[in-house]
Amino acid sequence: MNSRPLIETATRLFANNKGLLAMDESNGTCNKRFAAVGIPQTEETRRAYRELIVTTQGLGESIGGAILYDETIRQQERSGTPFVKALIEAGIIPGIKVDTGAKELAGHPGEKVTEGLDGLRDRLSEYYRLGARFAKWRAVIAIGKGIPSRGCIEANAQALARYAALCQEAGLVPVVEPEVLMEGGHSLERCSEVTEEVLQQVFCELYTQRVMLEGMILKPNMVLPGSACPNQKAGEEIADATVNCLLRAVPAAVPAVAFLSGGQSAELASARLNAMNLRFKSRLPWALAFSFARAIQQPALELWKGLDANVSAAQSALCHRARCNQAARSGQYSAAMEKN
Repeated sequence: MNSRPLIETATRLFANNKGLLAMDESNGTCNKRFAAVGIPQTEETRRAYRELIVTTQGLGESIGGAILYDETIRQQERSGTPFVKALIEAGIIPGIKVDTGAKELAGHPGEKVTEGLDGLRDRLSEYYRLGARFAKWRAVIAIGKGIPSRGCIEANAQALARYAALCQEAGLVPVVEPEVLMEGGHSLERCSEVTEEVLQQVFCELYTQRVMLEGMILKPNMVLPGSACPNQKAGEEIADATVNCLLRAVPAAVPAVAFLSGGQSAELASARLNAMNLRFKSRLPWALAFSFARAIQQPALELWKGLDANVSAAQSALCHRARCNQAARSGQYSAAMEKN
């Protein structure tokens, strides 16, 4: 394993307060989002939407890397330019989602384990040849009555670590995503407790698999009350709970923590990231960044509606959300930015 390119890529992804754009929705997930706003669910509309994203002028000023899906990394613009080439020319590093989805965990009702390790070494080699320089694998951990179990946490942590080791072998920076889900009525304190336990187990397995921490990225959830919890918290309380949890579980060698949005609104995700950087940035060993999907894309998708006439407005909305999150990385985001 050549460690220097991995470290350089991990650094470039988040230079100048940039973050990641997660445009790695599976075809099924993408179709669901299209259906919700009345867009036809076809391969061509998915290609057209992704062309809208990769051809957005100035996106590379705020976005350091874009996570693609298997279909997307093979697609091209109407002009014939491959999406990978368009991203690179815009200064955005292409990445790739490589897991095959979360499936029911045998013997553990209500819990899931992410699959996709079979044949992963060969798939990673192909993605590297196609131009990807980092990858992503998502594990999902639900909070509920009697869950998560140790069996679920350990199974997902082991899979994340094996994936990460294979990525580094192939020359790809692994984005390690253990997501503690927002769904449920659990408290902020319960989310913090579970998130810390999950992160500690993940890093235990990463050490066991000899993953180089300087050449990986952590993509965790923010510590939040469950979406059905009646006691929602202010941004400062969420910032404190999240950063304190990370300080207890994430080694200083990790270069960046890039949060997932996890169903938060675009404005809330930006505001909460801003609060963390405003209060803690100068005291943290790793960068606090973003790897958002809906929290960057959704306003653009709703404006586009599948119509060529709306492409310019949608691209402006996409750039706006990316810039809001770039500002949040330096603690300079404010609600006033939304009015502009």
